[in-house]
Parts: sequence; C-alpha cells; structure tokens
Amino acid sequence: MRNLIIILGDQLNADSGAFDGFDPKCDAVWMAEVEQESLKVWSSKQRITVFLSAMRHFAGELRSKGWNVFYRELTDTGAKWQGLGLVGMLDHEETLAAALCEFTKRLRPERWIIVEPGEWGVRSEINEASIQAGVPLENREDHHFLCSHAEFETHANGRKQLRMEFFYREMRQRHGVLMEGGKPVGGIWNFDSENRKSFGKEGPPLHFPPCRFEPDSITREVMTMVSARFGTHPGEIVEFDWPVTAQDANRALDDFIVHRLSEFGDWQDAMWTLEPWLFHSRLSAAMNLKLLNPLRVIEAAERAWRSGVAPLAGVEGFIRQILGWREYVRGIYWLKMPSYVELNALGAEHSLPIFYWSGETEMVCLRDSLEQTLRLGYAHHIQRLMVTGLYALMFGVNPREVHQWYLAVYVDAVEWVELPNTLGMSQYADGGLMASKPYIATGKYIQRMSNYCSGCRFDPAQSTGASACPFTTLYWDFLLRHESVLRLNPRMSMQLKNLARLDEAKRDAIRFQAIQHRAGVACKADKRGQKASG
Repeated sequence: MRNLIIILGDQLNADSGAFDGFDPKCDAVWMAEVEQESLKVWSSKQRITVFLSAMRHFAGELRSKGWNVFYRELTDTGAKWQGLGLVGMLDHEETLAAALCEFTKRLRPERWIIVEPGEWGVRSEINEASIQAGVPLENREDHHFLCSHAEFETHANGRKQLRMEFFYREMRQRHGVLMEGGKPVGGIWNFDSENRKSFGKEGPPLHFPPCRFEPDSITREVMTMVSARFGTHPGEIVEFDWPVTAQDANRALDDFIVHRLSEFGDWQDAMWTLEPWLFHSRLSAAMNLKLLNPLRVIEAAERAWRSGVAPLAGVEGFIRQILGWREYVRGIYWLKMPSYVELNALGAEHSLPIFYWSGETEMVCLRDSLEQTLRLGYAHHIQRLMVTGLYALMFGVNPREVHQWYLAVYVDAVEWVELPNTLGMSQYADGGLMASKPYIATGKYIQRMSNYCSGCRFDPAQSTGASACPFTTLYWDFLLRHESVLRLNPRMSMQLKNLARLDEAKRDAIRFQAIQHRAGVACKADKRGQKASG
C-alpha cells in the first residue's frame, strides 16, 4: 500500500484534497467509528447517528467507485472491520489514534494523508500517532472553506480588534458575492436591521416545513446500534430525518431556496412554541459534514435574489451567516487555539443546570428550546444565543461546561465552529474577541420575539417577587456583578445608565432573588444527580 487516506467523520466531500492523486491500484481509504469520539462529550443520540450514518453512506459511495475502503464499524457490543477479510482483528481499540496505529502495524502503508481535522485535539492526536507509528503524515489544506488560515492571519495581523463585519466585507469583495461595480448591491453591506421582525400575536405565517429524509436501511441500522450502545446518552432518535448523503443535502438546499428563503430574512430571529424549523434552512449539519459545498449554497441564494425569488435583505442576511460568520469563527478558532478553550473572562464558575439535559424547567422558553434540542438535535441561532446561551451566561455557568453541552447535543456541532460561537459569542468568555459586548437581555426580549411568555408563570417585566422572570432577575444581577468591567465597554453605556437608576434597596432585592434562584436550581441539580448516581 502506498498512501492510506484518512477520512474523518466531518470530511465527507468527494472532492476533498485528500483524494488528489489517488490511485486505486496502490492507495486505500481508512475510516473508523470509535466509541471514544462519542464520549469526549456526552454526545446525543441524534448527533451520533448523523455522523455515523453519513460516514457509512460515504464509505459506500467510495466503494462504488471501485476504491479500497477499510472501515471500522461499531456494533451493539464491539466493532468490526470492513475490507480486511481477517476475522477477529482490530476490534478493541478505544481511540482514533489507537485504531489507526494498530491498523498500520498490520498493513504497513508507506504514508498517511489527511485533510486538516476540524478539531485541535484530533489534529494533535493524529500527528502524535504518526510519530508513534513511524509513518510520514501529509496534512493537506481543507479546500471546503473559502478563507485559508494564511488569509485569515493576514486579515487579523496588525488589527487592535477583530470584527466580523470587516472580515465579511473583504470576503464579499474577494469572492464577488452580492457585488456590482466594486460596490455592494443595494448600496450597503449589511441589512441586519431589516431582519429582526417578530410574528406578533397572530403567529407565523403559513410556511413549508423542510423536506424530510426517511431513514434508509443503513441509517436504521445505525439507529438500532446507537439505541443499544449509547442508550443512556441524551436525546431521542425517533424523529430522525436528517440528510446524510450529498444527494439529499443538495435536495435540502433546493427545498430551502424554493420554499423558505424568501421569508427567511424577516423572521430569522423569531421564535414560536413547537415550531422548530420556521423559515430556517436546516443546512448547517450538511455543510459541517462537508456533504454540501458552502460556495454552492451562497451561489444558489444569490441567484434567488437576482431572479426575483427572494428579497435582497433576506438573501444578504443568509449569505452573511455562511460567508461571514462561518468562515470568521473558523479563523478565530485556529488563530487562538489551543488556549482559547480555557478562557473565562467573567470568572463564571457555576455548574450547568441539570435541566439542560432533560428540559424539565418551569421556564417555558427554556423548556421548549431544550426539549426541541434533545428531540431533534437542533435549535436555530436565536434559541441558542438568546435563550439557552443567554440563561447560562447570566446564571454564571462555567463557559467550558456550556461549550461541552453545545458540542454534545447539536447535530451540526464540530468544535471549530461550535467553540467560538459558544465561548466567545454566547458566553463572552473571551472578553470581547468574538463579540463587541455581552449579548444580555431581560425576559422582555424573549417576550417580544416569541410567544413563550404567554404560557409561562413568570412575568418578564418583574425582576423580584414570586412571579419574577429569572431572565430579568439574572439580567440585572449580571450588570451588578460585572458593572466595573462593563463600564470599560462603550456599547454597554445605555444598559449601565438604566442600572444607575436602581436604588440600593432594589439592588439588594435583585441580588437576593438571584441567589435564591441559583440555590433552587443547584438544589434540584443535586437531587437529580444523587438519584442518577444512586
């Protein structure tokens, strides 16, 4: 064997640079399902199923080309290798590196080839395994992305502050997206102010739900294995219907462009009880597994505007999420790792409330968002930022615990994209590198953007008392706890002026209410933890 091509679970693109120069006569592909990858964080059943089903489908596609694919498959009780023809070997490795090294001892490839992993730890693990196995390793650049590490470093070099907006403008110009005559179409770069509407009392307009992808025999086999082997993990897979092939991912893109993009911009920040999808694309998992090329997504959205299918404001907002935020957070991740994951600028040290794993809470907004997350492996960006993330930030949860939860429960979670969004954007643990200010709000924001509060016993207008909304209490408590630090941020001046209007009696009442709320949550967590361990 000349080259062993290592394909990871989030590298499922047939045009991967790992296959450049591939010769089926002397090269082979190596893929492995390893239990430890699902145990680094307590991965949900939905997330495990998405990754493993997509991997198995991709391996089958490569074999259909006549390529030699060595594939380690988890079973209910152990593991088996496809492509070896040797019974009983290599079924006991606990890590990706161990599986790779043991395989290499048996079949002795001359070289390993891999596209750069999307996780710092996996990259280090593979590099160390190469040294241990005594096999040269060739790391290739990931051409799935539209901004290389070198290009992002050039953008970042010499800047006192990094801001996504300026990066996004550079990307628009570099790739000629929504540009005319060297200027942004419509005369401005950003239509964000037009994309913040709420539904009002009448609720969301009629809309097409995303197309569903019924599990085929491969996916059903994975679901059976996951239920048996990872049955104690969080979440459900009864409603599993994610696209797990490139063909289905492209069909999902077409469905979004035709049925929901035209309304996406208006309602992208809105929330509604028991309406998980609304006008969102549901494409992030397919893109992060590399079943779907982001440039194709961007081009499809731009064509929709140019052909009159969708308005400019909504198309720009959608493209900004992909060409702007998606590329930006990847740049931040690789620029700042490995120390980035340790940041905790606000000194938050509380444990993650146990109800994040069950959805069992009286707060309707959290209950709906959490139950939806555990059932579907999905929540849209405002549910993540301004419900689950907002509560954790104001509660004071250790940001690393929040990061591990997000990485565990969402089907689109790969560390390069999840970590900066969670630790930086949501939790402000990097002190303002990702976001120019902490994203904090009272329960009134949630009331304005959803119908959650209408069915909740808590009053978002109240910060103290029996009916006080925990979001509102924790908002004012957050400002009180971090007032000295926040005064250094000019974008917080209005909120701090409002804080200054509170007299000492009101401040003390808020502090006491916040202490009581945290104590109540911690007590429930202790009881559930004792029951689970007992």
